[in-house]
Amino acid sequence: MTRRYDPVVNMRRDPAPSGDATDTGNAASTGEVGAMFDRIAHRYDRMNALISAFQEPRWRRRIVELARLQPGTAAVDVATGTGKVAEGLADRVGVFGRVVGVDVSTAMLELARRANIDRIELEFVVGDAMALPLDSEAFDAATIAFGMRNLPDYERGFAEMLRVLRPGGRVVCAETARPRSILGRLAWTWFERVVPLLGRLSGEPDAYRYLVASARAYPEPQRIAEMMARVGFEDVRWVGLTFGVVTIHTGRRPAEPAP
Repeated sequence: MTRRYDPVVNMRRDPAPSGDATDTGNAASTGEVGAMFDRIAHRYDRMNALISAFQEPRWRRRIVELARLQPGTAAVDVATGTGKVAEGLADRVGVFGRVVGVDVSTAMLELARRANIDRIELEFVVGDAMALPLDSEAFDAATIAFGMRNLPDYERGFAEMLRVLRPGGRVVCAETARPRSILGRLAWTWFERVVPLLGRLSGEPDAYRYLVASARAYPEPQRIAEMMARVGFEDVRWVGLTFGVVTIHTGRRPAEPAP
């Protein structure tokens, strides 16, 4: 069900961040998060498949659909990781369009570039979601998939996506959520128990404990909708997927007023 927000007016390594957060952002620094993802980049996609019970491709397809891109348009995928969502966006815009994937992890971006070396419409750049290295009003859509919970300031992250969108451009934010349904709560219990186990098997237990902790600390969908509205998005809505384990928020930058 879609809901709409209607505002009332052996070398020593650095440990993974804790995943602690407030209602406004993750306590970890951008550098800590980037270093952690650099370490797990080589197994990231395989682990994601297991953690999501092989649901992630379905979630990505829905993200791309909600961006509503047309051939020849432009999109940015923030916290792009290995570039899977960016690839789907590039399929929509075609060779006459443009898609930019931005991430703080150089190791993740290297994997994304290798997988898409022949795609002229797709580029990957190192950048911080708190200060995107992109021109204002340059894109028709901005997406972020399972990356918002890593940001130190959620509202600032949304404000940066608003900045780079053209008037009328769409934002799509997918993130884990604490489900309310019985099946959703069962799926969440599986997530909380299986992810740390997979982390131990992978040799990076701290990183996957962080994943659970950051997901647990992420605000409720209504709070995220309020943040999006505060920074300037309109027509803010959200929809739950897979029994509510994932929530996708959408919004639109206001169109330019008529002269």
